[in-house]
Amino acid sequence: MSFIHPSAIIDESAVIGEDVYIGPYSIIGPQVTIGDGSRLNSHVVIEGYTRLGRHCNVSPGAVLGGLPQDHGFGGEISWVEIGDHCQIRECATVNRASGENQITKMGDHCLIMAYSHLGHNCQLGNRVVLANSAQLGGFVEVGDSAFIGGVFAAHQFVKIGRLAIISGFSATRQDIPPFAMAEGRPQAMVVGINRIGLKRANFSAEERNRLKKAFQLLFFSRMLGPQAILAVEEQVEVDSNISELLDFVKHSKRGIQRVDDRVSVRGRATDQMEVEITHA
Repeated sequence: MSFIHPSAIIDESAVIGEDVYIGPYSIIGPQVTIGDGSRLNSHVVIEGYTRLGRHCNVSPGAVLGGLPQDHGFGGEISWVEIGDHCQIRECATVNRASGENQITKMGDHCLIMAYSHLGHNCQLGNRVVLANSAQLGGFVEVGDSAFIGGVFAAHQFVKIGRLAIISGFSATRQDIPPFAMAEGRPQAMVVGINRIGLKRANFSAEERNRLKKAFQLLFFSRMLGPQAILAVEEQVEVDSNISELLDFVKHSKRGIQRVDDRVSVRGRATDQMEVEITHA
């Protein structure tokens, strides 16, 4: 049996699953679906057009399904879609997408800590962690099992790869590749591989060593983009992880900041590489 506090306000079009808890003074807007076993604590607002998965826990002050902060939004129907077993902590915000029937999406088993923000059209994979006050601009993409530190800011359209880890109080206007450890202000830079995260994800020592060598060639050598990619392909056994890394670099639209010489490696869909020199 579900429990709905008498002070909660629920739109008649909302669909509430089995064994759902809706706490005091929570507000559920139109076209909302709440999955089985989910818990909405006091003062939760779900403004509308939001699908919340099963066994999620939403803390007080969180606002899901708010209108996108986008001048181009014209009132069209768009959505927020949140997977199963997600935790959304105090005062976090997840905005609807901009564009007809577009979706701001979060995968399963994500942890969104207090005061974090997902802008319109963001796409989060599974098991993503956003620490307190992490801020993602519109259209940001985050791969599975990425960990983003507190008080982090990502420019719109940035991509953060699978199993990347970014330190707290960092920011980025450029892409962060998969398996990377990155930090820096005002621009996060690749400083190594996410060694601990890869171990926890059961990457073998051989897989980690291949990635370490690839990172050295791509981000810590004096070679330019095309040379570094060719060196990886020639000197490193190309398994699925290396292919994922190279594909990310080749197709990066915003570039990837390197720590040693402030060289931004930027890829193109044609696999042609160009290099943009930036100044510290």
